[in-house]
Amino acid sequence: AALYHNRRMDMLISAVMLFGISMPVYWFGLMLIVVFAIKLQWLPAAGSQEPGAWVLPTLTLAAFSVALIARMTRSTMLEVLRTDYVRTARAKGLVERAVVYGHALRNGLLPIVTVVGHQFGTLLGGAVLTETVFGWPGLGQLLVDALFARDYPVVQGIVLTFSALFILVNLAVDVLYGLIDPRIQYA
Repeated sequence: AALYHNRRMDMLISAVMLFGISMPVYWFGLMLIVVFAIKLQWLPAAGSQEPGAWVLPTLTLAAFSVALIARMTRSTMLEVLRTDYVRTARAKGLVERAVVYGHALRNGLLPIVTVVGHQFGTLLGGAVLTETVFGWPGLGQLLVDALFARDYPVVQGIVLTFSALFILVNLAVDVLYGLIDPRIQYA
C-alpha cells in the first residue's frame, strides 16, 4: 500500500486494514462460522479432527494481527521511502524492487518486528475468545474455568505459562534487532 500511496489500491488496502483492526475477535469468528460453515457449508463449524476445522479459528486469530501489522508496515514504509538514502538509491539508478526491499524495508523492519512481538500477547488473549466461540478446549478455556471455580494454582500456572511465552517472544525480538541492524549492540 505504501508503494501506491493515495491511489485506489492504497485506499482499498487501508479500508480492509481498518476493518480488520476495528472488528472484535468473537464477532469475526461468529461471522466466519455463519458464512463458511452454515451458509456455504465449506468448512466445519467446530471440532478439531479434520484439517479444515483449523481454518476458521486461524483466520479469526490472525485477522486483527495481520491488519495491524500491515497498517504499521504501510506507515513505516511511507516514512522510510521519503528519506534521503532511498532518494539517493533511486538516483543511482537502482531498480525499484532493490530500493524497496534492499534499502527501505530493511531499515523499516525494526518497528514492524516490535509490533509482531507485541501481537503475540494479543494472540494469547484472543485465543481465549476464539476457543470459546469455536468450542475448543485449550489453555484459554481452562483459565476461564479455573477463574470461575476459584482454582488459583491453575490460574497462576496458566498466567505463568503465558508470561513465560511472552517473555521468550520479546527476547527473540531483541535478538532479531541485532540481526536486522548490526549497529545495535547490547551492553
